[in-house]
Amino acid sequence: MNSSSRSTYSYWFLTPALLVYGGLFLLPTVISFFFSMTRWTLTDWNFTGFDNFMTFFTEPSLAIGFKNTLVYAVVTCGLKVILGFLFGAFLCGEWRTRGYLRAVLFFPNLLSTIAVGVTFNSLMHPTHGLINVALATLGIAGPDWLGDVHIALLSVAFVDVWKGVGMATVIYIAGIMSIPTHYYEALMIDGGNAYHKLRFITLPLSRPAMNSVIILSFIGGLRSFDLVWTMTKGGPGFTTDLIASIIYKQYSGGFYGLATAGNVILFIVVSILAVPLQRLLTKREVEL
Repeated sequence: MNSSSRSTYSYWFLTPALLVYGGLFLLPTVISFFFSMTRWTLTDWNFTGFDNFMTFFTEPSLAIGFKNTLVYAVVTCGLKVILGFLFGAFLCGEWRTRGYLRAVLFFPNLLSTIAVGVTFNSLMHPTHGLINVALATLGIAGPDWLGDVHIALLSVAFVDVWKGVGMATVIYIAGIMSIPTHYYEALMIDGGNAYHKLRFITLPLSRPAMNSVIILSFIGGLRSFDLVWTMTKGGPGFTTDLIASIIYKQYSGGFYGLATAGNVILFIVVSILAVPLQRLLTKREVEL
């Protein structure tokens, strides 16, 4: 069999994956772009051009939603990157209980996001929540975690970090464990201590794992919906509304074309922010 026949033969094995990818991603994406320019229901549609986009951008809550989404994504991503690295470095040490601690740290990631949201919604109740009750025993007046416009979004973000930092830690552990041990041995021979190991070996050589955590956490923050909706439904007011929750409200109101336009906008925003970020991180990784 010549090389051209082998090449054609191998491409046929890609057909099932291409059909699934095209049917579940490419085709719905193209259809969404079309229906974002219509006013549609389940049985009928009317072409409206860019009216849905103009309406969506004139929504008073949209500017707040964009700001909240960026703040939420940056806070959750930053904390997962930092805490995940610290936990990962700690749990790669020679601790007798490191296996148990790894399991405990990863456990929240296995829980349903809805269940986590409902649970913390109860824990953060201003008067009957366990958190404020515990603070009251120490003589501290706990705030209204989800009702105060100044801290509501950050409260939800911290819950997101609590749930997702385990996955970030696992990625870091995999990256740190792949570092050859002779680097550490050479540093110890030269008189290095634990700080030097962390600063000059673990941190730079775990950059690929860090880049993965940054990309996954940042995109996840931009697309977040279920935890915010379960805990606050975008309130109080619009202070915790994200782009995804605004889109859901439009769907719930029966404005399907407007909501589809919002989904297209979210897709474009994620692409504009995530693709250059990934290229920048990949470039820096290669330079190292």
